[in-house]
Amino acid sequence: MKYRHTNRPGFLLGFIDFFTAGFFFLLYMPLGLQAELESVLGHKVMPYWKAYLLGIPTLFIYTLVWMARISEELKSIAIDLGIEGPHTSWWHMFGWNTFGVLLMGPAVATHRFFRTLNRIEKELNRRSSTVDAR
Repeated sequence: MKYRHTNRPGFLLGFIDFFTAGFFFLLYMPLGLQAELESVLGHKVMPYWKAYLLGIPTLFIYTLVWMARISEELKSIAIDLGIEGPHTSWWHMFGWNTFGVLLMGPAVATHRFFRTLNRIEKELNRRSSTVDAR
């Protein structure tokens, strides 16, 4: 699979998502991000809208843990591909979204999440191009 969106502005997306209380990603995820995550991770992922709805009665802790688990998987993939850090991680996502919430922490966490995802997709594109050239 050739990944086209390898330069997502993570901080901007995180900033928008912060001020919309996660509602922005309800619209953004179905536009291809969900499919890309599943392709990179190699398995189906619960749709964001379900995690969002399950998060409402838990003060969005469920949604945050859902995103933190994906972050940890992306970190593992980035390390396996030999991509230099810093990478997103469970603690980076969870910590910035809880303890750093007053310091625009969710935007910081989302920035690193997309930075890691962008780098993984670029590396996978590079490896795919190398195989195709042979």
